[in-house]
Amino acid sequence: MNTETEQPCGVLLVDKDPGFTSHNAVALCRRILHTKKVGHCGTLDPMATGMPIVVVGKATKVQDLLMCEDKVYTATMKLGIETNSQDADGEVVAEKSTEGITEEQIRAAFEHYHGEFDQVPPMYSAVKINGVPCYKLARKGKEVERKARHVQVLDYEITRIDLAAAEVDFTVHCSKGFYVRTYAHDIGQLLGCGAHLTALRRIRSGHFDITEAVDVPTLKAAGREELMARLLPLAKVLADRNLS
Repeated sequence: MNTETEQPCGVLLVDKDPGFTSHNAVALCRRILHTKKVGHCGTLDPMATGMPIVVVGKATKVQDLLMCEDKVYTATMKLGIETNSQDADGEVVAEKSTEGITEEQIRAAFEHYHGEFDQVPPMYSAVKINGVPCYKLARKGKEVERKARHVQVLDYEITRIDLAAAEVDFTVHCSKGFYVRTYAHDIGQLLGCGAHLTALRRIRSGHFDITEAVDVPTLKAAGREELMARLLPLAKVLADRNLS
C-alpha cells in the first residue's frame, strides 16, 4: 500500500532529551504522519532522558495496557540536599551533612525499599486533587495531602557509591505509578541526611527496550515514510504480551 494513503498504526519508542516531553513527541508524530490519532503512555520528568512510548492509530486502544507495565530506570541521587521537587529542577529546601554515612548504611536503606511498600506521590506531580494537578498547586506554594500508593521495587542494583561526592548511581526495576524521585527522597530520609535525584533515564518499559528507540534529532528529521517504518506493528506488540 502507498505510505501516503496508508493509515499509520503502531508503537513508537522515543529516546528523549532533557526538556523534551511526551507531548512534544505526540505533536511531532501528528505532523509527520498526518494524523491526529496519536497518544502517549505517560510522561517522564522534564529533566529525565529515555523512553516515552507513543501510540499511533489503532494502537491507541492499548494505551492503558502499556502504561501499566513495569519500568526500569538508571539514576543518580545526591545525598545531603533536599529540593521541593525531589529532583535537580527544584529549589533547595534543606541541606544536611553526610559525614559519617557509610556504604553499608546506604545499602541497607536501599534494601529497606526493596519489595512492596506505600509511596506518597510528590507535590510536583500530575496526580490530581479535586481535579487539579498537584504541580499547579505546588507552584502556588500550596501543600495538600496525597494518598499513598502501593508500589513495588522488583529489583535494584547500586552501581556506584561515592561518599566524597555524596552521590549514588543505581538501577531500579519498579511497578507502574512509581516515582524514582520519591524513592531517592525517601532513602535520603531514612539515612537522615536527605537526598534528591540528579539524573534519571528510562531504559525499559514492559517488553520495550531503549535500544529500539529513535532519538529526538532523528525524529525531528524524519519524513512520513521513514517514521512509518519505525513503528512497531500492533500485532507484534500484542503477540509479545500473548494477546494476539
